[in-house]
Amino acid sequence: MTVLMRIKMKKRNAIFLAFVAMFALSASAQLPGLPEIDQEAPLDEPVTISKEILATAFGRINDEDIPTTRMLEGGEFNVNIRHIENVTMSTMRMLTHPDTIDVWVVQAGSGILNTGGELVDGVLQSGEEQIVEAGDIIYIPAGLSHGIKEAELITWFNIRFPEHRN
Repeated sequence: MTVLMRIKMKKRNAIFLAFVAMFALSASAQLPGLPEIDQEAPLDEPVTISKEILATAFGRINDEDIPTTRMLEGGEFNVNIRHIENVTMSTMRMLTHPDTIDVWVVQAGSGILNTGGELVDGVLQSGEEQIVEAGDIIYIPAGLSHGIKEAELITWFNIRFPEHRN
């Protein structure tokens, strides 16, 4: 990452964290607790996760350094908030979900996403890389390996659902 990109990323992160803190402080006295992790998705009614609950969840993720908060569990699908910091080649993970699709909605920070690569003895082999940042939406098909290769901080909604064409 260039110095200019790092400065822009830090500025965006500071603005986002200030926004989250504002909502978390103003809402914390009146909000019910966060949804239970692995909250079951009902089959007969919609679920709304309010911006106040999301702000509280984002604040908690940052304060407690929680990498994954499952907001909704639906068996074959789920809605998570993922948050990772200080990712390098030596700490990255590549994941592959043979039967599920991921849709990422990046909320804060940025990073280098590798898709299609493979970790062999700690060395990333091939794959395509792209910079992803707040505001981006990434579609990852079932069966495609993926992982954040490098990031100071990145937070995203991870919406996972089954691939029924396979």
